Amino acid sequence: MHPEHSGGGIGRALFRRSELNPILSADQWPYPVNAVFNAGAVRLQSGETLLLARVEDMRGLSHLCAARSDDGLTNWRIDPAPTLVPKPASHPEEIWGIEDPRITFMPELEEYAVVFTAYSRSGPGVSLALTSDFDTFERKGMIQPPEDKDAALFPRRFGGRWALIHRPSAVGRPADIWLSFSPDLKHWGDFQTVMQARHGAWWDANKIGISVPPIETPEGWLVLYHGVKVTAAGSLYRVGLALLALDDPRRVLLRGDEWVFGPAEPYEKAGDVADVVFPCGSTVADDGDTLRLYYGAADTCICVATASLKGVIEWLKEHGRPPSHGALGGGLAGG
Repeated sequence: MHPEHSGGGIGRALFRRSELNPILSADQWPYPVNAVFNAGAVRLQSGETLLLARVEDMRGLSHLCAARSDDGLTNWRIDPAPTLVPKPASHPEEIWGIEDPRITFMPELEEYAVVFTAYSRSGPGVSLALTSDFDTFERKGMIQPPEDKDAALFPRRFGGRWALIHRPSAVGRPADIWLSFSPDLKHWGDFQTVMQARHGAWWDANKIGISVPPIETPEGWLVLYHGVKVTAAGSLYRVGLALLALDDPRRVLLRGDEWVFGPAEPYEKAGDVADVVFPCGSTVADDGDTLRLYYGAADTCICVATASLKGVIEWLKEHGRPPSHGALGGGLAGG
């Protein structure tokens, strides 16, 4: 077992950072890049871990590139060229790059859904591509227009419809977590807010968004989400927890008041964007309990932290509260 450490913060009892961090960075890439971060993650049928990393080139534009590892920590085999690149000629919404992928295996389709941010002239929107091998991709195009991002699919239908969790936003308005539904992964509707950003001085005031795709557990869909606290020195990106009902993800069962994972180590506190931990992917080991959280650190490199899935759920049961539509600035867990 590789040694791991907690690195401080409220989440030190839940998430333990690998001493191998950062596990991937620009100097390991087979071609010149500025930064490697915010990777979607999946365990393949072979047992190996695949990360689909956001890679920022020297122009400042991003593409996606796959890295594979037998143990999910070391000896990464990185694609020698970009795996998924922007195609603005056929997809003008990708004119300024593609970013922050979240990967969900869809058993009904026998394919992986890659939901990512397409950076258009009008701002970020949500795009979708399907793949069975992370070599060839079927682009479905933009499924949520700007401004919208931080999106992931649930792996199965609800009442015959696919569900997308995402984060639309408007200038001057709080950015909340929403759900929308589709019969065919193309036409989306029935939009509704699932979780609201709190107000005031809270760690998750004014802007929240999904981190990794929802994780199915016997107790419900575990949601790890990021919150942004704006300070005099800049923005702090940290991670909190919520639980959605298994049969209806529109129902929030529990939401924690405290953040559980935040920037503490030097590689998280200094980089292209300081004080950021930003998970986009996770995996669960064969034991059904070992949760690995893959996150971008300071928009510069990729790191990993490990937790017990059971321990995370127990923490949420102890520290979380049912939703309330009261005053979010008063500390109620808005749903």
